[in-house]
Amino acid sequence: MKVIFLAAGYGNRLGDLTKNLPKCLLEINGQSILKRDMNAFMENGITDFYIITGPYSDKFTFKNVNYIQDSNYENHDVLGTLMEARNLLDDDVIISYTDIVYDTSIVKKLLNFEGDIGLAVDMNWEEAYVGRTDHPIAEAANILSKNNSILKIGHKTETFGKFDDNMMGEFLGIMKLSKKGANMLRNRYEELEKLSISKFFENRTFAFGYIVDIIQDMINQGTVVNSVEISGNWCEIDTLQDLDNAKNKFS
Repeated sequence: MKVIFLAAGYGNRLGDLTKNLPKCLLEINGQSILKRDMNAFMENGITDFYIITGPYSDKFTFKNVNYIQDSNYENHDVLGTLMEARNLLDDDVIISYTDIVYDTSIVKKLLNFEGDIGLAVDMNWEEAYVGRTDHPIAEAANILSKNNSILKIGHKTETFGKFDDNMMGEFLGIMKLSKKGANMLRNRYEELEKLSISKFFENRTFAFGYIVDIIQDMINQGTVVNSVEISGNWCEIDTLQDLDNAKNKFS
């Protein structure tokens, strides 16, 4: 099992802390976000890591990992960054954002998933926004799930229609794909890429699409995407307040 870490973005909300440093290299109690995430995999016996870097790629000094330079990071968003490594979407793979930190139990739950496309989802997601005043709850990547099958995913829940509150969760930013699922994702991306789409969901162009957008597109096409409900310790780090919170949650 290989793991692709998406580390080509900026951390603009963190001010001077990320002026010359990728967000994922910020430390939480002496250990970087990305190192903590890699440790969660290593504790589950996974060590085949690929890190896609963008700006400040020279700051990455991890040994025994594979680096992929996204030299085009200014001209696309996270989906385009992932597709810089599309050749890796040929077998079982886990894809992880790097502005999140999570414990080993979440990785274990995801590894036990046996479907084709599984997204780690927190169904108690609103608890994480209590006191999180610097990060609007409207920016959550929400999902609507029924019987562990995701029906909707995105940042604009008003488009979800009517639903029971217990159907909504938040996508953590980590997902597992089987060989079949990885091929489906890559093939759908390449189909859309050829269409030269002028607008892709809420983004101004396809190039600036998000991973949640192509997941919703695949769901619309009939692809089964499952929620893998987690209950472990995790948090997203977008602001200084988030960073302080992470330091309190993770020793």
